[in-house]
Amino acid sequence: MNRTHDILAARHLTALRTFARTHVLLAFDYDGTLSPIAPTPERARLPATTKRLLVRIAQAYPLVVISGRALADISERVAEIGVQHVFGNHGLEWWGGPSRPRAEVRRWVSLLTEQLSQQRGVVIEDKAHSVSVHYRSAPDQEKALRVIMPVVRKLPEVRIICGAAAVNLLPKDGANKGVALRRALELTACDTAIYIGDDETDEDAFGAVRPEKLLSIRIGPSDASRARYHLDSQESIDLLLRALVDAR
Repeated sequence: MNRTHDILAARHLTALRTFARTHVLLAFDYDGTLSPIAPTPERARLPATTKRLLVRIAQAYPLVVISGRALADISERVAEIGVQHVFGNHGLEWWGGPSRPRAEVRRWVSLLTEQLSQQRGVVIEDKAHSVSVHYRSAPDQEKALRVIMPVVRKLPEVRIICGAAAVNLLPKDGANKGVALRRALELTACDTAIYIGDDETDEDAFGAVRPEKLLSIRIGPSDASRARYHLDSQESIDLLLRALVDAR
């Protein structure tokens, strides 16, 4: 794990520019990275300035989006930008890939609905390949999480990844964002990658490729991340996009 460094600081911008001059893939998470975190998942939208910059980015670099959202959902949200590939469900779905919803996920949804449906502000999002239990709207988020965690820990064959006011449940033997990033490199035939994400679900991607081949950037500083660099906040994403446009 690393203490991250501000990628936009003058002494670190050289690393960004060096990667930008290689045959590099740009890979972004969506919620909390390209889009600000919204009160509910369906309200998340790309800001207009970010969308315009991404259109320019897609003309200069191979661009992919790797999201925890279902593939159909995230594909609609990044339409008309020019992305080469989209991965949904933390890498369990991708454009052109087989889509086989997992039987265990259906069982998880049934158990979660039975045990958590009465909890105020807790929303169970069934994404067929994975599940997200959201508690952002709970009157007391800490209390909601204390109720959620014992329930999800009893689920069979589950990998639990806590995110921003959400608990993400993935099949233990399934893909993740690191697998998706490596697949994206193969699909685009790129030599290097820049990956930007914001929470625990992105740690798999931060460590997916050798450091000399991956510039990993986290939203928000951290003393315990696989990412080497950070942006101060999600509001800085446009500054990073402009720096990438200028580097080409």
